[in-house]
Formats: sequence, C-alpha cells, structure tokens
Amino acid sequence: MKIATYNVNGVNGRLNVLLRWLEEAAPDIVCLQELKAPQDKFPLKAINDAGYNAIWHGQKQWNGVAILARNMEIEEVTRTLPGDEEDIQSRYIEALINGIVIACLYLPNGNPAPGPKLEYKLKWFDRLAERAESLLKLKIPVILIGDFNVMPTELDVYKPEKWVKDALFLPEVRKAFAAIVSQGWTDAIRKLYPDEKIYTFWDYFRNAYERDAGLRIDHFLLSPQIAKELRSGGVDRHVRGWEKTSDHAPVWIEIDKK
Repeated sequence: MKIATYNVNGVNGRLNVLLRWLEEAAPDIVCLQELKAPQDKFPLKAINDAGYNAIWHGQKQWNGVAILARNMEIEEVTRTLPGDEEDIQSRYIEALINGIVIACLYLPNGNPAPGPKLEYKLKWFDRLAERAESLLKLKIPVILIGDFNVMPTELDVYKPEKWVKDALFLPEVRKAFAAIVSQGWTDAIRKLYPDEKIYTFWDYFRNAYERDAGLRIDHFLLSPQIAKELRSGGVDRHVRGWEKTSDHAPVWIEIDKK
C-alpha cells in the first residue's frame, strides 16, 4: 500500500498539478494540507473522477486538510484535534481506512517568533502529543501524516545556521517533535534514509529549488504496529519543478498491507 502526503498550497489553484500527480503516482491514500478553500469549494467531483473518495475540513483562504483513498472506504473519526474547543483553524482530520488510523495534520508555522503564533504552535504540539499518546494506547496501526512545520535535525535543513531563529527550527519546537517521536513513533523517511539529505519543501524565492536549498518538514510518524511493515519511501521532488506547482513536493511511503 502506498501512502502519501502533499501540502498542495491551494487545492483549487493547483488542481491540475494534483490530478497530474495522482495519475502518475497512483497512491492508495493521500493526506493533503493547506487546501485554502472553504468546505463547499473542495473539488470533490474532480477528485472522485480521478478515482478517489475524500473527506476534508476546509477553511476560507487558509489552512484546510483532506484525506483521499482509492477504492477504499473512509470512516471519519474526528475533524478537530482535541484539547481546545475554541480553536477553529482547520488543521486536523482523522479517519480509519483499511484498518489503519490515518491522522492528517497541518501544524502551525509559528512565525514570527517569539510571539503569539509561536505560543499557539507549541500549544498545538502539546495537544498533538496528548492525542498521539492516546492513539498509541490503542495498540493498532496508526500513522500521523502531514506538514509538521519542523525540521527535526540539522540534516533536515539547508544551511541550518540561517534558521536558528525561525519557528520551524527553534530548540523548543524540535524538542516538541522529538518528544512525540519518543513516545514510540517511527519517523518513516529518516528510518529509511538515516544519513541522507532529504528535502520536501523549497521556497519560491532565490531559486531555492534549483539550488536544492530545501527543508524536510513533511513527515510520517508510524506506530509500532505498522512501523514493522514499512518497506520503502521517498519524495517526488520532480513535482516541485512543474509549472504552477506547490512549494512542497509529495512525500510517500509503502507498507506491506493490502
């Protein structure tokens, strides 16, 4: 089974890119982030015509997450991250697909830091940690998937010295990510490529993609019940070079599950 994550940076504006990639890569499950579309503007017909069922949590202009599945039923669990009833940002959706809990997330950026946006990010991380721990206790296959907006180590960022004051690379943010992993999760891409430079995002500015000045901020965290089924994974980085594409590239893993 092939499972992918893709921050599309506007699902309607980049629909042709998304559909082209879906046809080319043929993933079984896809988590999308940054839809930038209200609930009623999600392009469901186009997604269905491409062979995918979908659930989504939209929001006008910003955020938004979705889960797509090819030839499989999607049983929605929740579309909010527990812990803050006043949080109205569309950043989390969770579903059961083929016996796997799929949690699609778009973690806050946190910039400018310090400030209220960083505080919100760290609180969101705390809530995610609580949810992650509760999911682990179920002792079933679970994958936390999406744009975590964090580079876990210096290996995950081009010229790390330039990012030391950025909310994606602050010590407290990296510590928050590491704390979740330490609960018992496996960082799938880093497990497969322990010593290699792997990027999933390249800024639109300063020819970042052409210079390979990237970041690894899109992650899969696997529970022990499914980590043992991990077989391969990678980044479809060529998609970042397509016309009118997202600043992220799709990331994928393959697991031994039919």
